[in-house]
Formats: sequence, C-alpha cells, structure tokens
Amino acid sequence: MRELKFGAMVPQGWTMDLADVPDPVEKYETMSRCAREAERAGLDSVWLFDHFHTVPRPTTEAVFECWTSMAALARDTSRVRLGQMVTCNSYRPPALLAKMSSCVDVMSHGRLIVGIGAGWYQHEYEAYGYEYGEMPDRLRRLREAVQVLKAMWTQDRARFEGRYYRLRGAISEPKPLQRPHPPLWIGGGGEKVTLKLVAQHGDACNVNGDPAVMRHKLEVLRRHCDAVGRDYDSIVKSTNVTVFAGSPAEVDRLVRLRMRQTGQQEQAIRTRYSGSAEQVAERIREVVALGFDYVIFSVPNAAEGGAIQRVAEEVVPLVA
Repeated sequence: MRELKFGAMVPQGWTMDLADVPDPVEKYETMSRCAREAERAGLDSVWLFDHFHTVPRPTTEAVFECWTSMAALARDTSRVRLGQMVTCNSYRPPALLAKMSSCVDVMSHGRLIVGIGAGWYQHEYEAYGYEYGEMPDRLRRLREAVQVLKAMWTQDRARFEGRYYRLRGAISEPKPLQRPHPPLWIGGGGEKVTLKLVAQHGDACNVNGDPAVMRHKLEVLRRHCDAVGRDYDSIVKSTNVTVFAGSPAEVDRLVRLRMRQTGQQEQAIRTRYSGSAEQVAERIREVVALGFDYVIFSVPNAAEGGAIQRVAEEVVPLVA
C-alpha cells in the first residue's frame, strides 16, 4: 500500500462556512489563509468544491467559483497540491477545462490535481441555464470528457470524435507541466459506469459512505480493474471526512456553529468523525484499513483560523 496522504477542504462559501465573514474580500483572504495554513501544517493538498449555490439550500451567501480560485491559490501557495472535489463536467466544455487546467498546472509549477464528476446539483443547472437531463446522459458525457482531457493534454493538435464532443486539431499550449498530465481523479461511487471509468482512465477514485459501503465500492473497483487489465494498486483510493475534534464541549460548540450557519438539525451535522483526537483517529484508521490511502478533511470551523492546523497536529499523527 502506498504512503497515506492527507488533504483539507478550504472554506469557499458553498457549505455556508464563510457566512460569518461579512466582507467579500475578507472571505477570499480567509480561504487563502486556510490554504496556507494547511501548507504550513504539512498536509499534502487543499481542495475546493465546484458549485455556484450554497447547500443545504440555495441562499445569497457568497460562493467562490472553483477554477478562478484554483488559479489564485496556485499563486498564494508554494508547495501544497491543489484539487477540486470535483469539477462538474457539465459546467465547462471539456476542451476548455483542459486548457484551463493546463494553465493552472503551469502557474502552480506542477501541483494541480484534476477532479471530475458527472454533476448532480439540479438547482444550479436550472438556475444557470444548463441542461440537466438524465443521469445516464451525464455519465456518457463524462466518459467522453475524460478522453477529451487526455487528448488535449498530450496531443499537439488534439482530435476526438464523439457523440457529445469533437476536437478537430485543437491546439492547447502550454501543455501541463506534469507528464503525461495532471493526476485525474474521478469522483463518485456509481458501480456500473463511474468506477469502471476510474479503472479505464482515472488515477484516483473518491468514494464516501459508511465502512460497509466503502468496502463494497472498492471491491467493485477491483473487479473493473481486473476486467480491463488495470493494476488496482496503481489507483489512489480517497475519501472525505468531516471532523469535529476536541473535548465534548468543543464538539458541541462546533455542532451549534454549523446548526446556526446552515439551518440544519444536529443529526444532519454531527458525523461519525466527532470526538476527541483519539476517537476521530480510530474511526479514520478503520477507513484506512479498508484500503483507502488518501483522506481529505473538512474542518467545520476552518474559517476561525488554526482549526486545520490542529487536526493536522493532533489527529493525523494518530492515524499515520
């Protein structure tokens, strides 16, 4: 098994995590400070969501767009890798995404991870005028999109002829700094299509759920790898965990904070990764034992400052 790595989501507004920061400039500066905090703490990566409207319900709270923020964080940081959890294929033509990602990889001196998925947030689609369609159609588009990305990243004059996308001698310069291209993470646990795409084209998967579900998803991925002749161990297996770490009083405070920010009830907020550093680490070790080798933290109070560092210092050593 490869070296265990850790990343952190940084506050972006999507989950109402910047709601207590009133000024839009300071909201961005908070996001940037958190990315640098994760870098100083020795985490391997920082991550953004690719969404336009807040959850659990759309509000007029600010949400910073993923890829413009990627470019900014590429210049605000110097070591940490930069990823999206995950880019919605429907929001940008894949040829444009390939061009954007190539530029960000160069701007970051080769630190980009490209995450992509089929998309799911119907409210955003309809509000922005994107065709939502049926999931099978979005998955077919995703299948072609990952091929478009690879063609644009590796061919001098890219060509591709598909049902949804076509390239006819597309030139994309500069090419990504990473060779043959930035790591391609395909998000989602769909067993018939998404995990098969991971086996065929992905450098990493990202699946979530309770341990029994996650174990099953990795078994499905292994079968797909066997079917296409892919080395299962060559694929990074990642998952996301929302951490409420600290004393009982601190955990309760964090839960109340998120209840106020999001309007959700306690049972929708408190996760299985809640408790002391030792308790949280024990739960994460259970996931690692399933075969996961990349854990991405969401820290609910990251915008307060210092929270990402505390998880890195108090929880990560107990897992690794």
